[in-house]
Amino acid sequence: MTDAGTFCPRCGDPIEGDGADEREGARTSQQSSGASAGVTRRERALCDACYFEDFEFVDAPERIEVMVCARCGAVHRGNRWVDVGAEDYTDVAIEETTEALAVHVEAEDVDWEVRPEQVDQNTIRMHCLFSGVVRGEVRTEEVVVPVKVSRQTCKRCGRIAGDSFASIVQVRAVGRDPTSEETERAAELAHRIVADMEETGDRNAFVTDVSEAESGIDLKLSTNKIGLKLANKLVEEFGGGFEDHEKLVTEDEDGNEVYRVTYAVRLPEFTPGDVIDLADDDGGPVLVRSVHGNLKGVRVTTGEPYEASYEDGDAPDARKLGELGDATDATVVTVEDDNAVQILDPETYESKTVPCPDYVDADASTVPALKSRAGLHVLPEA
Repeated sequence: MTDAGTFCPRCGDPIEGDGADEREGARTSQQSSGASAGVTRRERALCDACYFEDFEFVDAPERIEVMVCARCGAVHRGNRWVDVGAEDYTDVAIEETTEALAVHVEAEDVDWEVRPEQVDQNTIRMHCLFSGVVRGEVRTEEVVVPVKVSRQTCKRCGRIAGDSFASIVQVRAVGRDPTSEETERAAELAHRIVADMEETGDRNAFVTDVSEAESGIDLKLSTNKIGLKLANKLVEEFGGGFEDHEKLVTEDEDGNEVYRVTYAVRLPEFTPGDVIDLADDDGGPVLVRSVHGNLKGVRVTTGEPYEASYEDGDAPDARKLGELGDATDATVVTVEDDNAVQILDPETYESKTVPCPDYVDADASTVPALKSRAGLHVLPEA
C-alpha cells in the first residue's frame, strides 16, 4: 500500500525519491520543533512544481519613503529623529531598503546585492538582486524598489529656528569686563558640552544663541542641564561663583510647570598674570598665579608665595598695577646682593636699585620689569 504522505496534496502527483524523503523529514522536524515562521505544513508537503508555483523568494514593498530633515540631515525612523551624518542619502536609502526586504524562510545560502540608481534629487531606484538555494534548487530574483526622499524639519531644528531656550548663562566679572579669552572660552565650552551630549544621542541639546551683552556675554541654551554644566565649568576653570534664578514661563502638555533658569556667573576681579597691590599689606605687590578658591600668587619683591585668607577668598582688597604681559626687558647693571639688583629704568634708562626676588637668574643680562604707581619691580619670565 502506498503511503498517502508521498502524494502532493494539491495536484495528487506522487512525490518519489529524495523529494519524498525531504518532505517527510520536514514534517517530522516540524512536528518536533513547531512550524517555521511563514511556512505551513501543507506548503511543506507540496511537490516542487506546486510549491514554486506560488513561491515568493523576496518580499519587497512597492516603495519606500525616507523622511529627512532639510536643515540638519537627520532621518526619521519609527517615532524619532536619528542623526546619521550623511551628506547624501544613498547609504540611508540602502539601509532602509535592506531593513524593508525579507527573504523566504526556506531559502539557504542567500547572497544579495543592492545597486542604487539616482533618478533625481529626491528619488533613488534600488535594484536588488538575490540568489539562494530552496529545496536543492538555485533560485534568483531581482526586485526594484523606488526610494522617495521627503524633506521636513525635525523637532530640534524647529526649536532652534524658533529661538527656543530653557536657560541663560550670563558671564560677567567683578569690577571689570570679562577678557576675550574668558568669553571665547565660555562659548567653546557651551558647544563642547552640547557636542558631548549629542554623541550620547541627546537631540534636545543645542546652543540657541551667543550674544554680546553689557559687560560680558549671554548664552541661551536649550536645557537647564546644559546651563548648569556650563556655569560649573566656567567656575571650575576661571574661579568665581554663580547664582541661579528661576522664572515660570509656561506649562507642558501634562500640565507640569516649565521654568527658565538664569545662571549669573561672576568671574573673579583678578586673573592669573595680574600684578596687584594689596591694601593694608606692606609685603609688596603680588603676581597672581591662581584664583581657584583663595587667590594665590608670588611676591614680586622676594619671590615668596602668597595666599589670601579664607575670608578674602579670591577677592582680597587690592588694586591692579598691571599684567605680566605689560613687562618690558630691562638691562641688568649689577646684582648688588641677594636682596637687591640694579637695572636700567625701561623708560628713562636711569640706573635704579630694586628688590631682587629669588626667581632672578644671577647671570641674566636682562629681566622683565613692570613700572607702575607702586614703583619698578622685576617679574618672572612669562
